[in-house]
Amino acid sequence: MTEPTRAPEPTPIDPAVEAALVASRAARAEALLELARIPSVSTEPEHAADMVTAAEWIAARLRGLGATEVEVIRTDLHPIVYGRIHEAPGAPTVLLYTHFDVQPADPLELWETAPFEPFLRDGRFVGRGVADDKGQIVMHLAALEAMRAAGKSPAVNITFVFEGEEEFGSESLFNWIPQNRHRLAADLALISDTGYFEGNVPAITIGLRGIMYAQIDVELSPVDLHSGQYGGSVENPANALARIITALKGPDGRVRIPGFYDDVVPLGDAERAQMAALPFDEEAFREETQVPALVGESGYTILESRTARPTLDVNGIWGGFQGDGAKTIIPAHAHAKVSTRLVASQDPQKVFEALREYVAQVAPPGVKVTTTFIHGGEASLTPIDHPATQAAARAIRAIEGVDPVFIREGGSIPVTAAFDHVLGLPVVLAGFPQPNSNAHAPNEWLDERNFEAGTRIMVRLWDELASVPSGS
Repeated sequence: MTEPTRAPEPTPIDPAVEAALVASRAARAEALLELARIPSVSTEPEHAADMVTAAEWIAARLRGLGATEVEVIRTDLHPIVYGRIHEAPGAPTVLLYTHFDVQPADPLELWETAPFEPFLRDGRFVGRGVADDKGQIVMHLAALEAMRAAGKSPAVNITFVFEGEEEFGSESLFNWIPQNRHRLAADLALISDTGYFEGNVPAITIGLRGIMYAQIDVELSPVDLHSGQYGGSVENPANALARIITALKGPDGRVRIPGFYDDVVPLGDAERAQMAALPFDEEAFREETQVPALVGESGYTILESRTARPTLDVNGIWGGFQGDGAKTIIPAHAHAKVSTRLVASQDPQKVFEALREYVAQVAPPGVKVTTTFIHGGEASLTPIDHPATQAAARAIRAIEGVDPVFIREGGSIPVTAAFDHVLGLPVVLAGFPQPNSNAHAPNEWLDERNFEAGTRIMVRLWDELASVPSGS
């Protein structure tokens, strides 16, 4: 897909700020590489100290910006970084959120180089976290650093929240938010953890799916059993798990859990027409993902199925003999990780209870089956015509020279719903990586052009957000 024609540089921001950005280009690139070298993998306990190192790195940059009340807040798991730049009396306050934790790097053998030895080559940053989400952290910090270098202050008040558990369910942040409402008082929330649309088209995400993540454990006996001695007389946990998983979803792509769709708000004709008008090429998407065929929910397009409809997927499955050759056993146990992506109005806990009840119903006798909730997050949806959404659209248009498209994303950012439901804030999702960034996969990358454009969009966005009415 051909990229849209964009406005030539220099970009329409204050000339002094633009000069500061030009002068700091190499330093900004090195800042991203430096942050990406920190292996802040939140799901792996051996990286707990790295989580603190990443948090302290961000806190030091905030202090360098002149932010006040900067704090690395320790939690039962990973830290939260907090700070404020409140220098615009009477102006709106923006709660700015990104995350500094990253996904595990495996499979390591598929990386071009070590995942935590990032590099910039031929206009691409490559390394774990450069797109999701450390590049966007550095864009925000670098935009403000350039403004400071030019003697400028943001036209709005900014409260910073950077967390270290987004890839792990955000449990600590969910616990912290209700206890710190006064510190988080704002007029809107801005989250940069999304990206551009297919073909690298500038985009604003108006909707995110929620998530429910669970584990299914099937147990037979304390140890593996000889398949010759016991085969035909006991239930095989791997066979039982396969039957359970097969029962969860039909060949039409619909989830078979009773009540799963009860709270789903149907897509309206107008929204379906708007999605159909987006520049999405199914065949190009298939080729890019390198799969033999695309498969969606019956009655819905591929784009609708992957962004605006709920679904269920097995994320991992294991049990029994895994080595070379043969080992004739009946495994003592088998396990699966299962996640559902949810849309607006679906409750993760309610969906989990329905899953647990259904698994118990379809599980064969002769084994013990346990379904455990791991984490969940609600979906979010922000109107296109909201003043903050339109402010973001103006900022993107000013820098990119084209109007952004408004999209839904299939992924989840658990804290989005907390900002909405707990703090009562409208949420703007403005992110800048290219859509095929290999986030969560080997050779994650970020286009240097997107890095530069995103930094300038943030400079412009602070001015645009100043016009948003308080309490809107």
